[in-house]
Amino acid sequence: MNRKFAIALLLMTMIPNTFAQSPGGRKPDPEHPTLLLWPHGVPGAVTKLGPELDTTKPSDDLIAGKPVVRLGNVSEPTLTFYPAKGQNSGATVVVFPGGAYQILAMDLEGTEVCDWLTSIGVNCALLKYRVPDSGPYPEHANALQDAQRALRMVRARATEWHIDPTRVGVLGFSAGGHLAATLGSQFDQHLYESVDAADKLSCRPDFTVLIYPAYLADDKNHFALNPIVRTTAKTPPTFIVQTEDDPIHVENATVYYRALKDANIPAELHVYAEGGHGYGLRRTQLPVTGWPNLVEAWLRSVKALQEIKK
Repeated sequence: MNRKFAIALLLMTMIPNTFAQSPGGRKPDPEHPTLLLWPHGVPGAVTKLGPELDTTKPSDDLIAGKPVVRLGNVSEPTLTFYPAKGQNSGATVVVFPGGAYQILAMDLEGTEVCDWLTSIGVNCALLKYRVPDSGPYPEHANALQDAQRALRMVRARATEWHIDPTRVGVLGFSAGGHLAATLGSQFDQHLYESVDAADKLSCRPDFTVLIYPAYLADDKNHFALNPIVRTTAKTPPTFIVQTEDDPIHVENATVYYRALKDANIPAELHVYAEGGHGYGLRRTQLPVTGWPNLVEAWLRSVKALQEIKK
């Protein structure tokens, strides 16, 4: 065994403990408080899992030349708050990483996203929801329970965190995009017994951002809209990005967009020719990686992102 390989192997063995301590592998930070979603125990049946760990293998694909943290065996969901840097707009985005409801891409679709959002004056709350087999709803309700609870907890801390409780949205990737759209449809379904006063608050997002969302259209039924993400007059304004060559099918975006328009919901859709799936916001030569700029402009257009008046 050569020295470089031995060092790499040692680092990989250290990853599980690191990720069990904090989202995205970061050390505990008092500036980014991490809260347990369920301080008295998670709702529903508890499945015994192994230790929470990064399941990434050396053979897994790199994204923009870097590996991706694939966090698995999450049985204790948490919410980590990242305050806006510089001028605080008051807006907050709760981020749902993707991973097919089996793992969570905690850096690519989590901590890196929070770094971007806070840099433009948006507060961020990163949800580490339960996996595996926590969705899609209604087959599995765990992830949606976690999402509902997260939105309520954010609003309950509006004064403490200096945020506007009327401008709390969600941003989700892939399965996290499905979770965000489901929350925007099923916010009136209370899926767990109340824990504290936060559960008296609404869990309806004020706006929704879906990046290469999954499970919104049924590819086995002529791409019919998934009834779980039905649109109504109360569906939040929505921004969607997907690519034509996405292996989970661009119809997840186009079919849902049509449903939003039929319900007269403000919506913006961007479809690119290339990009595939799971690129996060890591920069490449493909135009789709410019989507964060489009989201920022859209947030301003729907009045979600604005300067606080002094």
